[in-house]
Amino acid sequence: MALCGRVRRRCLGPAALLLLLSLSLSLSAQEGAGGGGLGAAGPFQSPLHHQQQQPPPQPAQPQPQQQQAAAGGLGPGGRGPRGGGSGGGWKLAEEEECREDVLRLCPKHSWANNLAVLECLQDVREPDNEISSECNHLLWNYKANLTTDPKFDSVARDVCKSTIAEIKDCAEESVKRGYLVSCLVEHRGNITEYQCHQYITKMTAIVFSDYRLICGFMEDCKADINFLKCGSIRPGEKDAHSQGEVVACLEKGLVKEAEETDGRVQVSDRCKKAILRVAELSSDDFHLDRHLYFACRDDRERFCENTQAGEGRVYKCLFNHKFEESMSEKCRDALTTRQKLIAQDYKVSYSLAKSCKSDLKKYRCNVENLPRSREARLSYLLMCLESAVHRGRQVSSECQGEMLDYRRMLMEDFSLSPEIILSCRGEIEHHCSGLHRKGRTLHCLMKVVRGEKGSVGLNCQQALQTLIQETDPGADYRIDRALNEACESVIQTACKHIRSGDPIFTPLSSSNSTRILSCLMEHLYTEKMVEDCEHRLLELQYFISRDWKLDPVLYRKCQGDASRLCHTHGWNETSELMPPGAVFSCLYRHAYRTEEQGRRLSRECRAEVQRILHQRAMDVKLDPSLQDKCLIDLGKWCSEKTETGQELECLQDHLDDLVVECRDIVGNLTELESEDIQIEALLMRACEPIIQTFCHEVADNQIDSGDLMECLIQNKHQKEMNEKCAVGVTHFQLVQMKDFRFSYKFKMACKEDVLKLCPNIKKKVDVVICLSTTVRNDTLQDAKEHRVSLKCRKQLRVEELEMSEDIRLEPELYEACKNDIKNYCQNVPYGNAQIIECLKEIKKQLSTRCHQKVFKLQETEMMDPELDYTLMRVCKQMIKRFCPEADSKNMLQCLKQNKNSEVMDPKCKQMITKRQITQNTDYRLNPVLRKACKADIPKFCQNILSKAKDDTELEGQVISCLKLKYADQRLSSDCEDQIRVIIQESALDYRLDPQLQMHCSEEITNLCAEEAAAQEQTGQVEECLKVNLLKIKAEMCKKEVLNMLKESKADIFVDPVLHTACALDIKHHCAAIPPGRGRQMSCLMEALEDKRVRLQPECKKRLNDRIEMWSYAAKVAPAEGFSDLAMQVMTSPSKNYILSVITVGICVLFLIGLMCGRITKRVTRELKDRVQQRACWSDENGPVISLML
Repeated sequence: MALCGRVRRRCLGPAALLLLLSLSLSLSAQEGAGGGGLGAAGPFQSPLHHQQQQPPPQPAQPQPQQQQAAAGGLGPGGRGPRGGGSGGGWKLAEEEECREDVLRLCPKHSWANNLAVLECLQDVREPDNEISSECNHLLWNYKANLTTDPKFDSVARDVCKSTIAEIKDCAEESVKRGYLVSCLVEHRGNITEYQCHQYITKMTAIVFSDYRLICGFMEDCKADINFLKCGSIRPGEKDAHSQGEVVACLEKGLVKEAEETDGRVQVSDRCKKAILRVAELSSDDFHLDRHLYFACRDDRERFCENTQAGEGRVYKCLFNHKFEESMSEKCRDALTTRQKLIAQDYKVSYSLAKSCKSDLKKYRCNVENLPRSREARLSYLLMCLESAVHRGRQVSSECQGEMLDYRRMLMEDFSLSPEIILSCRGEIEHHCSGLHRKGRTLHCLMKVVRGEKGSVGLNCQQALQTLIQETDPGADYRIDRALNEACESVIQTACKHIRSGDPIFTPLSSSNSTRILSCLMEHLYTEKMVEDCEHRLLELQYFISRDWKLDPVLYRKCQGDASRLCHTHGWNETSELMPPGAVFSCLYRHAYRTEEQGRRLSRECRAEVQRILHQRAMDVKLDPSLQDKCLIDLGKWCSEKTETGQELECLQDHLDDLVVECRDIVGNLTELESEDIQIEALLMRACEPIIQTFCHEVADNQIDSGDLMECLIQNKHQKEMNEKCAVGVTHFQLVQMKDFRFSYKFKMACKEDVLKLCPNIKKKVDVVICLSTTVRNDTLQDAKEHRVSLKCRKQLRVEELEMSEDIRLEPELYEACKNDIKNYCQNVPYGNAQIIECLKEIKKQLSTRCHQKVFKLQETEMMDPELDYTLMRVCKQMIKRFCPEADSKNMLQCLKQNKNSEVMDPKCKQMITKRQITQNTDYRLNPVLRKACKADIPKFCQNILSKAKDDTELEGQVISCLKLKYADQRLSSDCEDQIRVIIQESALDYRLDPQLQMHCSEEITNLCAEEAAAQEQTGQVEECLKVNLLKIKAEMCKKEVLNMLKESKADIFVDPVLHTACALDIKHHCAAIPPGRGRQMSCLMEALEDKRVRLQPECKKRLNDRIEMWSYAAKVAPAEGFSDLAMQVMTSPSKNYILSVITVGICVLFLIGLMCGRITKRVTRELKDRVQQRACWSDENGPVISLML
């Protein structure tokens, strides 16, 4: 095992040197007052005494001094080491070269035991206690003689007889130059025999205190030591204790080579194997790593005082305290070097190699034909075993515990991953310097990759992604120490129901740890979340979202579906042909397929896909494809949208402006949200109260239907609705307008109809207009079969009703009126159709284009009052009371008929009045009137129609025209009925007569201000104007009042004041007379003239007033033609008298005519006689007469 020359068969590899070197340290801690370990009665006593009688064989071509030492006279005076016991014989403590050092450094009870003295002297490290070079040289020769003495193999055969029989490799070793001991050292982990184990441990401590004593190490690493300037290998040039530094120097060179690309540092393959083998053999006891032992001796006492040496326990303890503030820098550096060696070869970790040995073999994670550089890498081992775990295979809890430790180790210290150092050096120096500890550097790099602090290279991003896959923190949040510490308070409050009872770090709670990560995501952006935890969580989720396999629950539930539908590889296999996020995109495309489309996901997988979509909706950076394709658009349109969820909303708002690839992705995601709005986690969180109150049934049972969003829209203006939820729902409605596919229920109901009737139309508002126009035309033409399917017509109605709630849902109207809204309705909220109502009230002040659009909207609403959102909202309860069976198109008509009911809600009554005012401004806004008078309007009011322009209001001119014809009793019966209603309504409220209000506004203000201010109008203003007719100066106003008087003569019902005053008299005296055409008015006038009839005083007074008014009206406004004159006579209260006078006059004229007829007849006869006489005379005197003529 020592200086073994050219013989290498089964000798300890170079790495064994370091391991044995460290073991000597452990012995120093074990020996007690009696020498400890192999004391005076130990197994060394016999062979060393035997050595006095038979000198050991000499090394090949020894120097004279070496020959003397081998014979027993190694010292300058010919003395040589003779024994290791406490009995008589040669003793190190008595040698002149070491006596002073022994007296100064070693306890007296150890002087009689050479091995105890050896351990004492070689454990000295402090500069003040350095031993002399002569003593060092003597110790070296002593150890060399011991390790080259075949007698040690003989002792090994005696002490380890049963162990050698069990270890086949060692049983075949020949007794020669310590090779058996080397074999036993290599297999010491399998030694169960106590005395054999003690013997091998002692020999390890002796040999591994100096790398030159390890078989073949000098030959393998001589050139590398010189190249790296790690020190001299010539005995005497450096003391024995410095040899640990040589090995440490080589280890650092090996580590540096992996972290550099320039090739300045290179270690030969033979030396690499030797270094790693030494590290492997020193992995169970930290005393065997001489450099680390001396560097961490004080730290071990500080942090790991109660940790028993052996099986790598001290290493693990020190690793766990590596980033403690009180940890010395030299120890931290030594630990980091050791961890880097473990990263290169997992066997350097004794506990990991031992715990996972059977699992590695079981799952073929260390196949012999694989290159050692690959199979030995810690990352390869972790990913191979993690793959087995994710596939549901059984991996021992001990192995999982070790994997957990080392995954956490890699996450804590980025420098343990050469790829990170190679690929991210610039990013670390520029963005993350000084953040080395506790995983902060990695999270800093993650933050940079997310784009929050700058940019990062592709290689660095790939290295980070690889590291995340190796450590797999998605399976256990505790692997990420930075996340664990940042989120501890959140876990204790928000996720305590999951964590309760979990130990700090056990593999058995990995399922709970996975659930905790999901719990943290569920509480993202909530009150329980803290800022630091939020950042760490999003930084980690950024990488987990880019590889579906890093979410263990998703992988477990969906691996079968992914393999079947998306052609995925194994957990630890990657494909360059499949970009990040491609597998998940494939899964969610299949998750929302219908049964007819086939190939759907399993229920469990679909639930997990929905969970991931909920998480991704919180931040666009968690969606790899979205961020990749929309990076430019995010910078262009959404650079200022930094609040939670704003980036996706911004992209949706600018959908038409996005590049094609980004638009497609955002469109697909929006279409998906329309089917399952619960994907919008932030919106669902904001709307939770309203969902629980109004929509809990559809929320619990929703399956591909879009019912939940429909419910939220319907309840958007409930008092329980909060602002965040209302804003989110409105935004989704606005986004739906951009494409009919974004409304899932509408898409599913009308997809075939759209393709057939509205091809090439994409915007939802245009599709709705197209389909609704088709439905209206089919209805007006009484088509036998509607072209739009029934299910589409039903959903179309829902969409139309929803669009009426917010002007922004009518893009054309909104664009046309945007400036008017800014000028006149700036402080009015958009919801509840309040902006639309505001525009209606100031319609006369609007710009031409906006006015036209508002008029068109009103025309549509009047044709279908159910689309009048404000009316339906304000009168909701009254509709239920008075019009439960009414058709939607007759809803306003029904409300008008019940307007004056005592139980009518005042707000509803006021809204009905507003709609009546609107209808009376233009006959086109009153579909019932328009239909009833379709023949009368062009017949009597054509001059008004010819002057009017399209989409401009007629300000009540046509209705005024029809009123006049009503007074003349020239309208058709249907039209007359409708005009009568209008006259009756406007007689009660002057605001319903737009012409009167327009022409008499000044007179109303001056003469009838008190009446106009009345809360409820009952005809007071009209009566006031009639009474003050003589005071009215404006001709147009006077004309309107006279027209009112004229209309009242036609029917008493249109004069509410007179009708109220004479109601009893009509009942008593005119009950048998049907209303209309002035019949009841004539009845009252006759009663007024009849002395036998006694009318009510108020009625009598009002009738006399009306007679005076009519007389004045006749003077002021004489008939303009014969027709007007005839109509005045027919409508006059003295109609019978006038007709009688006219009849008498006609009779007199007739008689006069008869008399005049007889006279003219006589004259005519005489004239004829004269003509005949002249004719006869002319015959006789023809030429003369002709000439005369």
